[in-house]
Amino acid sequence: MVYLELTDVSKIYGEKVLFDKVSLQVAKNTKVALVAKNGTGKSTLLRVAAGIDLPEGLGSKIYLHKEAKMAYLPQEPDFGENASVMDAVFDSDNPMVRAVRDYEEALSHTDQPDRLAAALGKMDELQAWDIEARIKEVLSKLNIDRFDQKVSTLSGGQRKRVALAKLIIDEPDLIIMDEPTNHLDLDMIEWLEEWLQSTNLTLLMVTHDRYFLERVCNRIIELDGGNIYHYTGNYSDFLNKKATREETESAELAKDKKRLKKELEWVRRMPSGRGTKAKSRLNAYDDLKGKVGGFRKEDELTIEIKGQRLGGKILEAHNIGKSYGDRTLVKGFSYKFQKGERAGIVGRNGAGKSTLLHMLTKELEPDTGKVVHGVNTHFGYYTQDGINLDKDKRVIEVIREIAEFIPLEKGQKLTARGLLNRFMFPDKQQQVYVSQLSGGERRRLYLLTILMKNPNFLILDEPTNDLDIMTLNILEDFLMDFPGCVLIVSHDRFFLDKICHHLFIFEEDGNLRDWNGLYTGYRETRKQELAAEKAVRAEKTSAAPAAAPSPSVSKGDGSAQEHMSQETRKAIRRVEGQLKKLEEAKKKINQQFLDPTGMDPDTIAKLGQELNELNEQIEEKEMEWMELVG
Repeated sequence: MVYLELTDVSKIYGEKVLFDKVSLQVAKNTKVALVAKNGTGKSTLLRVAAGIDLPEGLGSKIYLHKEAKMAYLPQEPDFGENASVMDAVFDSDNPMVRAVRDYEEALSHTDQPDRLAAALGKMDELQAWDIEARIKEVLSKLNIDRFDQKVSTLSGGQRKRVALAKLIIDEPDLIIMDEPTNHLDLDMIEWLEEWLQSTNLTLLMVTHDRYFLERVCNRIIELDGGNIYHYTGNYSDFLNKKATREETESAELAKDKKRLKKELEWVRRMPSGRGTKAKSRLNAYDDLKGKVGGFRKEDELTIEIKGQRLGGKILEAHNIGKSYGDRTLVKGFSYKFQKGERAGIVGRNGAGKSTLLHMLTKELEPDTGKVVHGVNTHFGYYTQDGINLDKDKRVIEVIREIAEFIPLEKGQKLTARGLLNRFMFPDKQQQVYVSQLSGGERRRLYLLTILMKNPNFLILDEPTNDLDIMTLNILEDFLMDFPGCVLIVSHDRFFLDKICHHLFIFEEDGNLRDWNGLYTGYRETRKQELAAEKAVRAEKTSAAPAAAPSPSVSKGDGSAQEHMSQETRKAIRRVEGQLKKLEEAKKKINQQFLDPTGMDPDTIAKLGQELNELNEQIEEKEMEWMELVG
């Protein structure tokens, strides 16, 4: 069954043709990724598919199956200036979701008993208690707990989590996602990845996250030169099939060039006869010339900028720390960087990654310890919020303001125009204003302004956001060959694994773990550590009431595993009994609210408070039960 179909859709901005008469289908239960270079119209094509932008051309058609409920996740969700988290998350046409919203709002207004009674009645009428539990689970997984906050005050990562929560709660059949992993930390990315893997949703998305492509998608569509190419399988299959396609095209191009040469010789002989046969041959020549001329070799980003030499002392951190109020972001971090080192920094959003970078570059004074820079250390600092390019300047003007010539290896020099060409800004695009560039193109230009200053210590804070896969591949190759030091903050797991074999990982209370190895290796180790910690907690919980071993255990072989298993089962039964009592108490209060006549406002307020407390206790016991059975 086809859920979504685009037929002969086109989009043109001025003289720039993003795509022309593109057609694609998204079948039910398929997970499709759209890949292309920056500036070729990926996001625009998604907006057309979602019905936000209109396609051009009389023959264009967009078909959405009547049974397919669609949801769209943009790169930068916008809920309006005055919307609260509650407004954003529960903005739904689903009556059960609206009932849960009314119930949550009523709980915070216990001085309005009629409102609470009506909300409880609606929840019972729609049997919405299961969906309420599921919504709470989703919000908990996405770390959303403050409904009263204004969305406009949230960070990019928080807004993305709110948008994801709304999308998941609304239970669409077809999801269109534009860079869903942007602004999310690694824990959130991995949770989203697992959720998409485990559902039967139909998905159309744009992403540069190659692990996401590998593990989630079963079909990839490439937009290249205004044409669409279809590949079945995941990212690995895509790479193999794309290589085969390009090899075939290359072979066909060689044959066509030979044929064109022969045809050219025939045309140059200026045949006097212009009969039907001659005219058809001239037409064939024109067609062949257009085919060969239309074939273009893929532009390649090449970076050969010369780095300055590093001294014996490069960058040293001696027991540095930073706190804000009662919260410690960085605690006692010490490290001496060595020549050629490529290290990564990993942690949740808000953990203190950017704070650490600011201290290392001396933009921020640490509360404790000190930072020492080598006399020959020259930093190139690419920051998330540093893209302050003048939108009224042309691309070539931005570069020429820094330098006319760039030093290369082996004593050579390169003009600003030549360097821009190597960064996939051809002569025509160099005359384009910065305001006309896509997000990825601006990031590529900003990265160029950092590299052309000839640093020998690169600090890159989230350099992969909005960059296309081809640019990422070339950037990775450059960083692996870069003669200086590299320190990277990134949520791109593929990028980290390829570049960094040494990580500084933010853990609890501002402590940084020094990990020698790949990020994927750390995640496997961390999962084992968390499982072991959970087992220890379960053992302590179950063993606490009993001072002596269980008699039934001594009849067996006396192993610790047998004892732990039996005690865990007892703990599970105990928690289940407690949950049953709590649910019964909650049911009694709900029944009282169904007929509030005869109850004074104080009683209703008291019952509302009790209901809130019961819900919190039930949630705690459910988490305890999940830890025990897990």
